[in-house]
Amino acid sequence: MSLYENIKKRVTNRLEEAAYAAKAVGELNFIELPNYVLEEPRERQHGDLATNLAMVLAKQAKRSPRDIATTIIKHLDTTGTWIESSNIAGAGFINFRLNPLWLTDVINEVIIAGDRYGQVDIGKGQKIQVEFVSANPTGLLHMGNARGAALGDSLASLLSMAGYEVSREFYINDTGNQIHNFALSLESRYLQRLGQDSPFPEGGYHGEDLIETVKGLIAKVGDKYLSVEPGLRREFLVRYALDEKMQDIRETLQDFGVQYDVWFNEQSLHDSGAVRSTLEELENKGYIYEKEGALWLKSTLFGDEKDEVVIRSNGTPTYFAADIAYHRNKFERGFTRVINIWGADHHGHVARLKGAMSAFGYDQDNLQVILMQLVRLIQNGEVVKMSKRSGQYITLRELMDEVGKDAARFFFNLRDPDSTVDFDLDLAKAQSSDNPVYYIQYAHARMCSILRQAEELGDDGNSPSEEDLKRLDSIEERDLLKKMADLPSEVITAARLMEPHRLARYVLDLAGLFHTFYNSQRVLVDDVGLRRARLSLVEAVKQIIANVLRILGVSAPERM
Repeated sequence: MSLYENIKKRVTNRLEEAAYAAKAVGELNFIELPNYVLEEPRERQHGDLATNLAMVLAKQAKRSPRDIATTIIKHLDTTGTWIESSNIAGAGFINFRLNPLWLTDVINEVIIAGDRYGQVDIGKGQKIQVEFVSANPTGLLHMGNARGAALGDSLASLLSMAGYEVSREFYINDTGNQIHNFALSLESRYLQRLGQDSPFPEGGYHGEDLIETVKGLIAKVGDKYLSVEPGLRREFLVRYALDEKMQDIRETLQDFGVQYDVWFNEQSLHDSGAVRSTLEELENKGYIYEKEGALWLKSTLFGDEKDEVVIRSNGTPTYFAADIAYHRNKFERGFTRVINIWGADHHGHVARLKGAMSAFGYDQDNLQVILMQLVRLIQNGEVVKMSKRSGQYITLRELMDEVGKDAARFFFNLRDPDSTVDFDLDLAKAQSSDNPVYYIQYAHARMCSILRQAEELGDDGNSPSEEDLKRLDSIEERDLLKKMADLPSEVITAARLMEPHRLARYVLDLAGLFHTFYNSQRVLVDDVGLRRARLSLVEAVKQIIANVLRILGVSAPERM
């Protein structure tokens, strides 16, 4: 628990002790304390902490909130709480002002914890799986995949920081209609390159990368498969192309800073009989019926608009059937919570899949789906629509080549998933304070420079005394210290809400406060005690920025 959370806990305990003390002497009448909040007021002039306890007690106590607040303050023991003063505001809020010296303890807390500062343990080792990207291996990774990769990987890191045991997983869609169309597209391109008349299939894959794949294959095997039976030819072409595409996906994601724990093949669900046994169990439970030669899941029982086909009339399972088996498999592997990151166009799939999990006795709330909105690339003030290389979309590789991994990951994590992202290529490349990534990384590099200068000037590197730290009393220093103390609470909130973008906002604010401090307070002063205190402050802020950027998958450069 962080220093700030400890203070809030102590104040909470003392508030409740005060209320019960007043009750014991007949000054307050209530059965039990209702739910109340102790939080930081929006306006600084109202103090450091505020509670609505007196207001929510009014109904039971049958007294005005202000009278109740006066009674609580009368019985409040502030020993060891850092409370310097308290007052009653408005209809009955109790505001507290803390002794600002508590903030200086944050520096030692950060320096001792190092790269562990910000870690909390709300997860208690609970096993969570985060599945993200899971792109069809029929083409190159695009901008939507890029946003999913940044979000999913950062969320996994955030949950790990919060004490969960997290597994990252990629689901390889290597069977079904899309693979059938992929095979037909490959065959057509193969035959065309060898001078054969082969119409391109309707619904085929038009990407330039597919042509490059076929060119590479022909360079290796020539017309070897020209006279082979079409079914065997397509089987070979798909196997070759899938291996190539998956290798490219793995390498691209690795370069984007994403390392998966598990790569799960959809085909394995069919080969193992998991799809068949899953549907059989649903049928035995009465959730499946036959109509028009197909098998249907009663998904309307789970809030879906219509029932869904799970076995087509030709006897082949649908993608949805495999998806049910896959998510059942996740829970069978011992994950207590599974998180999927999908594009917003999959919203209609959520209720039916959750319902299917409840049919197997799993709590459907333990399957959580984060839906992402679209990404638009902006350059020179206009939307970028096409990619010369892919013929259809801007690829993740092209984006990294254009702006770098750090800018791409940070920009995607700066907005919540439910918001459309307008990715400004010009801004992402700008070396100015308008670029949030540059702004934060420059702050970190500046801190590293200050610490190097101190060493070059012969600073002894000794830690400041408690008296030295008390001299960090300017508004800029206090604001910076308070923000530093907030990180563990920010991690808790972001992890509970599954919102890594909160940390992107946090580190941007922290960098801004540091720049303000730097512009108003000189660090390398002649006064040894003050210099030591400010250098320790710089060291602590540098550590926090590096810790948060690590969660977001962004580097913290020492020089720029």
